[in-house]
Amino acid sequence: MIVVSREYPRLVRKYKRYERSRSNVHAFLPSCIDVKEGDEVKIAECKPISKTISFVTVEVMKSGV
Repeated sequence: MIVVSREYPRLVRKYKRYERSRSNVHAFLPSCIDVKEGDEVKIAECKPISKTISFVTVEVMKSGV
């Protein structure tokens, strides 16, 4: 299992500005994919694998660090 952090802008209507929000998504990591901390990965939604995992890692986009 890996945790993918997703950062996105969220509109604050009162001030007509954007703030940065972050959400964490739990994803299943198959044994055939080698991922290190800091890598950018592509994930896809699938049927629930466990209580918190509903995504699977498809490929490594960029190797970080």
